[in-house]
Amino acid sequence: MKISLAVFFGCQSVEHEVSIISAVQAMASMNRERYDIHPVYVTKNGETVTGEALFSIENYKDIPALISRCTPVTLIRKNGKVVMTVLKAGLFKKAKETVIDVAFPIVHGTNCEDGTLQGYFEFLNLPYVGCDIISSAVGMDKAVFKDVLGRFDLPVLDCVTFYAREYALDKDKIADEIIEKIGLPAIVKPINLGSSVGIKKANDREGLLDAIDNATTFADKVLVERAVTNLREINCSVLGDCDECYASVCEEPFMTDEILSYEDKYTSGGKNKSGSKGMASLSRKVPADLDEERTEEIRSLACKIFKALGCAGVVRIDFIIDKDTNKVYANEINTIPGSLSFYLWKPTGVPYTELLDRMVDIAFRRQRKKDDLTFTIDTNILAGVNLGGAKGSKGAKV
Repeated sequence: MKISLAVFFGCQSVEHEVSIISAVQAMASMNRERYDIHPVYVTKNGETVTGEALFSIENYKDIPALISRCTPVTLIRKNGKVVMTVLKAGLFKKAKETVIDVAFPIVHGTNCEDGTLQGYFEFLNLPYVGCDIISSAVGMDKAVFKDVLGRFDLPVLDCVTFYAREYALDKDKIADEIIEKIGLPAIVKPINLGSSVGIKKANDREGLLDAIDNATTFADKVLVERAVTNLREINCSVLGDCDECYASVCEEPFMTDEILSYEDKYTSGGKNKSGSKGMASLSRKVPADLDEERTEEIRSLACKIFKALGCAGVVRIDFIIDKDTNKVYANEINTIPGSLSFYLWKPTGVPYTELLDRMVDIAFRRQRKKDDLTFTIDTNILAGVNLGGAKGSKGAKV
């Protein structure tokens, strides 16, 4: 019997379109003999729809027309199972229901990758692929991520964080603090976005203020860290869970500017005329040109970070090598990386279809562990409650 698998993608995120590319790539590589695949597209308005048209990337060129060809659905728990039920079935029609065995979120950014969607699955007690609520939330918040790594003595760059309101009330004070503690040049980032959205490098005070103004349009909290001016960026993926995990080969992405931009990642610096292939569009060297010792250092650090956050499934961790000091720093983690980093696993002998199978297997393994835990207890406490009639909670006696 096939596994009924729902792939969630889209969502209310600035990385909405990237999520679509990643999801369509993944669905095209999934084993149709093992899975009944149900695409669930979450629109920018938060509506959830399904339909065969969602499998083809060509159909997303006209999203309103695509949505009109799809069926609105929602997930509910019923008779001990999670079912996807059709909304607006009609006055005399019974709503069609499809049992879902496992959810596969392929989403990027806030309102989805940050634990929001994972919480929805937890609420339904539905097995799901990838990181749980806590590791997703920690991975999305760049400051908390640094704090956790610092707790485990893992290398991160120093930073200053502040809220948009603090900055608006006294811009000069915030700028002075940054220059004093971090210095210039500096990298300014919205606290919880991915794909390099909203990130700018500031070389002087005027540029710093401009970069912060830009970042506060994307997030209520901003992080500023010291810029490494002579650097190499190296990325490494990790697959597994807290019990057992493995690192992929390393890659070195190539930038067209001082920082790796959204365009670098998804449109090959804007020069990709054949259409984006997600992170697979990025100009890169795989494996990265590193000696064996440095490669193993980064792969080891990647696994330590994976376990420190309690990750599961596939993640990608981005590192910076300061070429002046030869020191490695963990930069960011992508708990649901673009294209699921399949291109980093293929050189290890793990084709995309097998990678997806392993991710699903890990999801079921986590659910089995969860099913062995106790979440409720039987008590007779309600039998002794007297709320005192119309007095409500004020007159309650237990």
